Amino acid sequence: MKVALDAMGGDNAPQINITGAIEALKSFPLSELLGVPAQDGSAPHCFRVRSDLSPRAIFIEAPEVVGMDESGAKALRRKKNSSISIAADLVKKGDAQALVSAGNTGAAVATATVKLRLLKGVQRAGIASPMPNEFGVCNLLDAGANPEAKPSHLLLS
Repeated sequence: MKVALDAMGGDNAPQINITGAIEALKSFPLSELLGVPAQDGSAPHCFRVRSDLSPRAIFIEAPEVVGMDESGAKALRRKKNSSISIAADLVKKGDAQALVSAGNTGAAVATATVKLRLLKGVQRAGIASPMPNEFGVCNLLDAGANPEAKPSHLLLS
């Protein structure tokens, strides 16, 4: 499986995301990890890290980054070359099969919904949050991501 990583998403990006990517490449049978860091000087760190990895880590620089305080819809319209947008384009083109982002949730959901569309029968994008329990881990769907979710939005018919 090839995974596109929005390396600029979340706190302490891209270092923490690249560290996680290294662990994912060591722990999971990923064929490639396509990291998308910014062109703001953080890319050299990513390329230094890459030298420690197999050729399975590929980095594609993004000229724009979506901040955590930005509107997701505005970022989708205004920042077409952001790290989250480029990562979604990699999935859309078939260069990756999954997208991972720890960044702006609104931008990630808006970008994925517009560029990748929803699955047949799904009315709204949902976010799965892993929650530990006495049996291991379960996934809670739409954990506060959408304050107006209805039962029909959470049921795949």
